[in-house]
Parts: sequence; C-alpha cells; structure tokens
Amino acid sequence: MAWIKTIPMSEADDRLKEAMAAQRSLYPEEYSRPVQPTDDETAGIVSSHTLIPDALHHAFATFGSLMSPDLPLTRRQHEMITTVVSATNRCVY
Repeated sequence: MAWIKTIPMSEADDRLKEAMAAQRSLYPEEYSRPVQPTDDETAGIVSSHTLIPDALHHAFATFGSLMSPDLPLTRRQHEMITTVVSATNRCVY
C-alpha cells in the first residue's frame, strides 16, 4: 500500500486505465501474476504513480522493456540483479 494519495482503479478515468493497460502489456507472462496477491489491483509501487498517468506509463514501460522475454536473461537472473541493486541502495521495498 502506498503512503501517498493514489487513485483506485474503481475511480480511474480512461487515461489512467489506458496507462495501466499499456504498461502491463509490456511485461512477460510470468510477471502478470503477483507474488503476493491483494484485493486492490493497484497495490504496490505502481499505485504511487496513479496521479500522473503519463509518468506511470513511461516509468513502467521502461521496466517492461527491460524484462522482455527476447532478452537473454531469465526471471531468476532479473530477480537476482534487482535484489543486489536494492541491497546496494539500501532499499527496503
């Protein structure tokens, strides 16, 4: 859950819905299932961008492109790199 004001999908306008769908479409199939499912589909880091749909799309479209199945890394390798970077940056997320 984000600690800032967010827009739940039940209140989202067309622009936000389109941004959410566009960024999701770039993710590989295995990333479409959350590791820790919640009742709110905008829970997590994505929800913190719901106030600015253009920023949401660009930030997460970049991530989606980096996760492309056309690249030579596996999901395990992606997760390992993410963990090392987060630990290096002392990120608790």
